[in-house]
Amino acid sequence: MFENLTEKLERSFKIIKGQGRITEINVAETLKEVRRALLDADVSYKLAKTFCDEVKRKAIGRNVLTAVRPDQMMIKIVHDELAELMGSSASDINIKGSPGIVLVSGLQGSGKTTFCGKLALYCKSKKGQQVMLVAGDVYRPAAIEQLKVLGGQIQVPVYTEEGVNDPVKIARDAVAAARREGYSLVIVDTAGRLAVDEAMMDEIEAVKKALNPTETLFVVDAMTGQDAVVTAKAFNDRIDFDGVVLTKMDGDTRGGAALSVKAVVNKPIKFISSGEKMETLDVFHPERIADRILGMGDVVSLVEKAQEQYDEQEARKIAKKLARNQFNLWDFYQQIQQIKKMGNIKDLASMIPGVGKAIKDVDIDNNSFKSVEAIILSMTPEERENPGIINGSRRSRIASGSGTAVADVNRLLKQFEGTRKVMKTVASGGMRGMVKKGRRK
Repeated sequence: MFENLTEKLERSFKIIKGQGRITEINVAETLKEVRRALLDADVSYKLAKTFCDEVKRKAIGRNVLTAVRPDQMMIKIVHDELAELMGSSASDINIKGSPGIVLVSGLQGSGKTTFCGKLALYCKSKKGQQVMLVAGDVYRPAAIEQLKVLGGQIQVPVYTEEGVNDPVKIARDAVAAARREGYSLVIVDTAGRLAVDEAMMDEIEAVKKALNPTETLFVVDAMTGQDAVVTAKAFNDRIDFDGVVLTKMDGDTRGGAALSVKAVVNKPIKFISSGEKMETLDVFHPERIADRILGMGDVVSLVEKAQEQYDEQEARKIAKKLARNQFNLWDFYQQIQQIKKMGNIKDLASMIPGVGKAIKDVDIDNNSFKSVEAIILSMTPEERENPGIINGSRRSRIASGSGTAVADVNRLLKQFEGTRKVMKTVASGGMRGMVKKGRRK
């Protein structure tokens, strides 16, 4: 996300690079390009102008330390202003109650039902909640089935009422059932429409009034840009929601919705979602997003993702194996599974400062691991334990069993040996040290 915006902002800062100091002239020239970059990202002209005026006010006359170049100071000012525009700090979801009730609203096709599943998993795994999902979309039978499938994937029950077409009744009954059965959180999916209409608004208002939810969220497709902001305002005027969720952030989005929605509706963006996997839901951190927009990476989020998959006991076991030169192909396979759980490989790599731009046009497919996994799974336990015994005939058999070529098997064995050497070095402090450092923060 934000690739085009990042590239254009980088170009704009080159105008002031090499200048001895910040002046009204070079600031005006830089901000002209910044404004153009924001407009191209589908930010409204009014908001882009207000943003640039504020940056100019803060930049003009700013004393630049001798250790800081004018372009670095300008980047800092723009960074802080971007973070402020998007809400300054992360805003937590309110799930307190007996039970807590989250009402999810949005247009049809915004990814609302998928988000309900993702939020249920997030609250279950990270907040320790006993969650019940409620199928309140009575107009789209596929929505009910979709929610049931998602609930099954994450092992969360889904409340439905066959033959009932009153979403208010379903929602009330669901909350009563959750209270009886000891669930601490109820997440209610509601009907979407192709466009904002009065009947839809009346219905969602009635559901909200009946439930008095602890949290009302509006889900919007980030790829719709300014349309997303207009829709958010229409919903907020009627149901006064508590926060926004931006979905499809991995698509061809220009970032306008993320940059604009907080300023327009004065409600925080609480989550961003990308992809279909249930784990791909992130709390929205304005400062970290500003870092990404300006090509600074997002190491904090990367460490947090590593922490989620990091098993300290398992790490000690691996470290001991590496120290004794006993790290084998099965251990290698399991490490791949841990990396895959962290998310999309290209997204993870782009969180490292400087890497995002370098891999912008590189196609990194998560399926890249498939041939490696197939080769390892085609080996016998003895071969995985002791790769040194894999001779020519064994390599031919493994290649045939995994649907790959002998050259692929040879390449994997060579890469494994290289990886084992690197990991032996890392084991003395690398990722474990980084994760512990993240925890201390």
